[in-house]
Amino acid sequence: MSISQHSRREFLKLTSRGVSAFALSSLVNAAGTASPLPRLHHKPRAKSVIFLYMSGGISHVDTFDPKPLLKQRHGQPMPVPVERTQFDNNGNIMASPWEIGKYGKSGLEMTNMLPKIAERADDLAIVRSMTAKFSEHAQGNFFMHTGFPFLGYPSAGAWVSYGCGTENPNLPGYIVLRSKQAAIPHGGVSLFGNAFLPAIHQGSIFNISDNQAVPDITPAMIEVEQRRSLDLIGKLDRGFADRVAARDAVMASVANAETAFRMQAAVPELTDISSESDATKKRYGVDSSNAVHAEYARQCLMARRLVERGVRFVELSCCTVNIGAGGAANPWDQHGDLKKGHGAMGEQIDGPIAALIGDLKDRGMLEDTLIVFTGEFGRTPFSQGGNGRDHDPFGFSLWLAGGGIKGGVAYGATDELGYRAVTNVSTVYDLWATVLHQLGIDHERLTYRWSGRDLRLTDVHGNVWKSLIA
Repeated sequence: MSISQHSRREFLKLTSRGVSAFALSSLVNAAGTASPLPRLHHKPRAKSVIFLYMSGGISHVDTFDPKPLLKQRHGQPMPVPVERTQFDNNGNIMASPWEIGKYGKSGLEMTNMLPKIAERADDLAIVRSMTAKFSEHAQGNFFMHTGFPFLGYPSAGAWVSYGCGTENPNLPGYIVLRSKQAAIPHGGVSLFGNAFLPAIHQGSIFNISDNQAVPDITPAMIEVEQRRSLDLIGKLDRGFADRVAARDAVMASVANAETAFRMQAAVPELTDISSESDATKKRYGVDSSNAVHAEYARQCLMARRLVERGVRFVELSCCTVNIGAGGAANPWDQHGDLKKGHGAMGEQIDGPIAALIGDLKDRGMLEDTLIVFTGEFGRTPFSQGGNGRDHDPFGFSLWLAGGGIKGGVAYGATDELGYRAVTNVSTVYDLWATVLHQLGIDHERLTYRWSGRDLRLTDVHGNVWKSLIA
C-alpha cells in the first residue's frame, strides 16, 4: 500500500514508535523557526543561568533582610498603615524565630535559618528592595517568570535561549528540573512556555526522580531505521509547511524532533551520576535520609551537570514538605506555623544550594554561571493569625551569585520593619535586565515581532543593576 493512500496523521501514527521522543516539548506550538545563533550585543560575563525558584514566597525578614526592630516591637501594632493582604487576617509585629548574624569577610547580615548559604555570604549579592505588582501566587509566578501576570508571554528561560542560542545541540537550551515530590507552581507549565517565540526555546521538564527523566527517551528502533524515519517525516513536514500559513510552527516541530532524536543519547548519560565521586555526592547530600533534601540535592547536582554541558537556563523546583503548612505548588507559603514550615524548607535547600555554589566555584565555573535565588514575593513583618506571615509584594529580597556579579554586597533596603522597599526600589524588569546584560544582551534590543509589536522580556521597563557588576 502506498503512503499516498494514508493521511499524514495516519502516517505519523504508524511511524511514531520509532521516534517516540518526537512528542517531547509540545512539538507543534504557535511559534517560529529555530534560531540557534546568539544575538549578543556586548561581551558576556555569563554563559548560563541557574534559577533557584522558591515558590510560595520565602520570608525576607527571616532570611536575607533581618530587622532587629521586629524583636524590640514584637506583639505591638504596626506603626504605619497596612495594605490589604491576601487573607486580611493581620496581627501585630512578629519577631523572627531565627537569630541575626554577620557572615563572611563582608559581614553581610542574615539570619541563621539558612546557615550553609550564609557561609557563602562573600559570593552573594543580596537585593533587599525587590517589589512585585501582585500578591496572588499564580499572577506572581507569571510576573516573576515572564514580566506579565498572565498567559501568553515567554518565560525568561525561553528569552535567554532565544537570545543566547545553544552551546549543545543535543540538549534543550531551557530545562526545568523536577523530582517526585516537587509540584509545578501555580500557573502550570505555561510558566516555562515559549509563547510566541520559536518552539525550541520552551522549557523542557526533566523529572530526575524517574530513571529516564524524559518520557519515552529510550528508542524503539535501531538508530539507522529511526534516522531514516525521521528524515522522511521531516521531508513530508517541509512539503506540508510550504502549503500552509503556519509554516513556522511546522518547521519548529521539525527542529524539535531533531533535538529529541539527539537527546536519546545525551539524556541517559546526563542523568547517570555514577561517575560523580563519593565526595561530590556527599557534598550535595544526594544520599540524605531526608527524602526531600536528597531530591533537591540531586536537582542541584544535575543543574551543575547541565551548565557543564552548555545548557543556557536551568530552573529548579522545591519539593513539598509534609508538615501541614504550605501547598504542593507553593511550599514556602506558611500562613501559619512559619517556624516549622520555613525551618523544614530551609533544611531541604540550604546544604544543596551551598554545595552548588561551592562546587561551581571549585571547578572554575561560577565566574560564567549566574545563579538567581528568588520567590514571587516576600512575607509580612506582622503575623497572620498567631504564628504565620501573609504575602508581602511591597518589599522583599533575592540574591545573585557568580556570572560577573560582585559578592558580599547588599543593594537597596526596606524600611526598618521590612515592610516596604524604600531605597533603590527594584522590579522584576530590573532583575531580568541585569541577567540579560551579564549574558551579553541589551534587554532593550532583544525583541520579537508579534502581532504588530516588538515585544521583549522587560516590556518597556528595566534598569541594569550596574553597581552589582564586578
